[in-house]
Amino acid sequence: MQIIKLDATQSTNTYLKDLSLNRELGDFTVVTTKNQTLGRGQLNAKWESEPGKNLAFSVLKKNIELPIQRVFLVSVCVSLAIIESLKDFEIPDLRIKWPNDILSGNRKIGGILIENVISGSKIKQSIIGFGLNVNQKSFKNAPHASSLENITGVDYNLDEVFYSVIEHLHQNLIRPFQSMEEELFKQYHTHLFKIGQMSSFRDQNDKLFQGTIQEVSIDGYLLVKHENGDLHEYGLKEIQLLY
Repeated sequence: MQIIKLDATQSTNTYLKDLSLNRELGDFTVVTTKNQTLGRGQLNAKWESEPGKNLAFSVLKKNIELPIQRVFLVSVCVSLAIIESLKDFEIPDLRIKWPNDILSGNRKIGGILIENVISGSKIKQSIIGFGLNVNQKSFKNAPHASSLENITGVDYNLDEVFYSVIEHLHQNLIRPFQSMEEELFKQYHTHLFKIGQMSSFRDQNDKLFQGTIQEVSIDGYLLVKHENGDLHEYGLKEIQLLY
């Protein structure tokens, strides 16, 4: 494992992706920074982060050899590794908000951004980006965001949290997780935010509706039962779960 530490960069995912194009990198190369100036989440959402207070890093995972139809399994594996790590720090009520936000209660503390390299019909490698709010106390433009310190009152050692998360990710991703699909999805659903609860949603046409999350399918779609009993599945850009 090689860890590259930067004082600042626009995006650890972009830096690692560019680096991997210019030279051969070992499996599980990690890039981390104290200040990510243009961090982004899903759908290019901006990630608000105060320099020196939080974690931002990306991991190159090679030799995945996962069928394209099973790409969401990488997100499942990563989400569970992060949950396991944060449990070690006694962060309460940890949840995964589909597709890849990490919550404590109903407050967002972390976000995952995975970019895959595809060859033929398989995922060859992934760049796994993760941002975690650790010691930041205020969030001006993110009303649902919080941090580990805000939740527990503890001022955390960033290196200690970083190495814990990295170790859990490493252990989870070197396992033959492709053969553990059923068990991993079962664990994922035990942490899935709002599963089985009537919730509010907004669809891609900006229409609001009520429904209940039933599960996340093996190919990563969110299955929602509408108030009238109809069951629909939604992809990433097709639905937003409202708090």
